Order: sequence, then structure tokens, then C-alpha cells
Amino acid sequence: MSLLTPEERLAHLDLDELRQLVGLVEYDDTADPFPVTGWDSVVWAVGNAAQTAHFFRHAFGMELVAYSGPESGNRDHAAYVLVSGAVRFVIKGGVQPDSDIAAHHARHGDGVIDVALEVPDVDRCLAHARAAGARILEEAHDLVDEHGTVRLAAIGAYGETRHTLVDRSRYDGPYLPGYVPRTDQRPRRLFQALDHVVGNVELGRMDEWVEFYHRVMGFTNLAEFIGDDIATEYSALMSKVVANGNHRVKFPLNEPAVGKRKSQIDEYLEFYQGPGVQHLALATNDILRTVDALRAAGIEFLATPDSYYSDPDLRARIGEVRVPIEELQSRGILVDRDEDGYLLQIFTKPLGDRPTVFFEFIERHGSLGFGKGNFKALFEAIEREQERRGNI
Repeated sequence: MSLLTPEERLAHLDLDELRQLVGLVEYDDTADPFPVTGWDSVVWAVGNAAQTAHFFRHAFGMELVAYSGPESGNRDHAAYVLVSGAVRFVIKGGVQPDSDIAAHHARHGDGVIDVALEVPDVDRCLAHARAAGARILEEAHDLVDEHGTVRLAAIGAYGETRHTLVDRSRYDGPYLPGYVPRTDQRPRRLFQALDHVVGNVELGRMDEWVEFYHRVMGFTNLAEFIGDDIATEYSALMSKVVANGNHRVKFPLNEPAVGKRKSQIDEYLEFYQGPGVQHLALATNDILRTVDALRAAGIEFLATPDSYYSDPDLRARIGEVRVPIEELQSRGILVDRDEDGYLLQIFTKPLGDRPTVFFEFIERHGSLGFGKGNFKALFEAIEREQERRGNI
């Protein structure tokens, strides 16, 4: 079959199209004590920021737009700001041996340290968070340069994960004061938006963190997966999804459940040395082209057995989708349908040496779900990888 051209599929999306892409709704934030309007950035701590930035640029098609490091007066760490559509990654690596970034990496390996959120009023959000008992990591403050002013604060979440609250409405620089602009080759945009961010927490603590997002940030429950929904013959987990008022920011939270063998959550907690971000779901409007480009760049995905696609129940359940099942099968892409529409999704193998953080790529066609019908096939694929690593 012929695919649409990159220009047709990867043209810049306007705000309404981005909302449609990730299943968003409008809401009135005036009555919300902690209004969150969207994602600001995902900040990583890695062992070598220069090499990781190169990897994300050349394998995942991201564009380098800003830099901070010794050359710009930052003696502690180097940081590279990368974008793809509405997604912004900030890749940090310690320069000094006593850098907090280096210490974090030594304990946890490559991973996400900060899921920064865009808010219209930092002080209002921080005051509500403080009254609700949140850990305040940074008081509200301004960063200023010739491009304007950014107001920031930060609160603690599960493990060492933090949420920086960002109001950049009075700023037109490339990222933050202290960063210098960097130009890059024309990017190959392979994803356009951040769909959701999944956190893994310890056994018995999922409800505690769900309640944290309710109490501190005013998020509401979007979905819940327990029991047979989210188990295989050997391992199980439990998951609840919380979302902000406009559903633009979604946090599934997982905890392990008792099973015959070690679950994927147990493995993550062991190798990450505690709770943290397990995976980032990146929205694309052409998952076939995205997967083809990523595979050509050497990215490995979890394998889906042919039996998944030959199952008559699958074909009866999903109905008509935009591409033939054979095209999905050749790439290992999963498909699921709910009352609102369908989605296509695929998961990479872990991105680093430790079996911790990975990416999901998702193409939504009306569906607001998370691929519930694919959980069993996905977890069995993860178990096969765990067995290869000797961690099950």
C-alpha cells in the first residue's frame, strides 16, 4: 500500500489538531485551584548528555534548539534542549563529579527526573500545593534575561521525581534564561505530542499517589485497571490513571501485584532503585512511517507474535482501521478499539543499559483509552524480554 508523504502526514499541527491527536477536552480553569494547561518539558538525567542528545536527534528525529554548559557559564552540568512538535526534552549530564545530576545517574541510571508542567499562575498553584501538604522543592522565583521572564517553582512527587511549575507567558527565548540557542539540521519529525507519562511505584503505594494528584493538583480519575485486566499467567500489576482538567496531562500510575514471577514493575523498581517514570507515550499521526524510520535508525521494539494478528477475536473486536492488519503485523504494531474509536500503539525495548525507561508510540483515532485489549499481549512480550535478561 502507498503511505502518505512526510509533508502530508508530518505537517505542523495547530492547537486544535494537537488536541484531537491526544484526545483532549476543553475546560474552564478559573474554578481550578491548581490549573495545569499542559506539558512544559521532560527533564532527563543521563550519564553522557552529549551522546544521549545525539541519539535522540539522529534516531528519533528531534531538533536541538538550546544548550547550557561550561561554554555558557554552567559549571555543574551540560544540558541539551530538544523538541519534536509540542514535545520538549531537556537532557542533562553532570560535568563535575559532585554534581547532583551525576549522583542521581549513579543511583538510578538514565531516566526522567522532572516532568515539568505549564501553569498560568505559579504562585496560585504553589499556595494550593503547600496547603495540601505537598513537598515544596523550590519556592516561586523568576529567571530573567533579555528574552523576558520565566516564573518557576517545584514540588516533589513519587521517588525523586519532581514537577516544576512553569509560567513562560512573558518569555520568548529558546528555553530558559541561562540557555543559549543552538541550531540543528532540519529534523525528521516522527512524533508530535506527549500523550501520557507512566510512573511505577512500590507495592501498596499506588492509591497514595493517586490521592496525591487528587489532593495537591486537583486531578481526577480517568481509568483503572486491576485483576485479570492487567495480568498474565505469571505476573500482574495494578494501574490507575489520573488526568488534569482538560485531559491534556495524563499520569498512569502502576504498582506490582502478587504473581508467580517477578513483574515488569518489580524489575523496574529493582534496577531503578526506587519509583520513577517508566515510559513516555509519544503521539504520532503516522505510526507506520514512524516505526519504519525508527527501525531504520536501529531502534528495537518489543516483538508481537503472529498469533496475535491471526486471532479471530482481534479482527472481530477492532473492525475497520485505516491500514490492513497485515501492515500492522509486519511492523509489530498493536491495535485496540473502545466505544470512542481505536488506537494503534507499539513499545520500544528499554532505551538504556538498565531495563527501566522506554517509549510508547501511539496513534489515536477517537479512542481515549490506553490499549486495554493489548495488555496481555504487551505484558507477555515484556516477560519474554525479562526472561532473556534473567530477571523474571
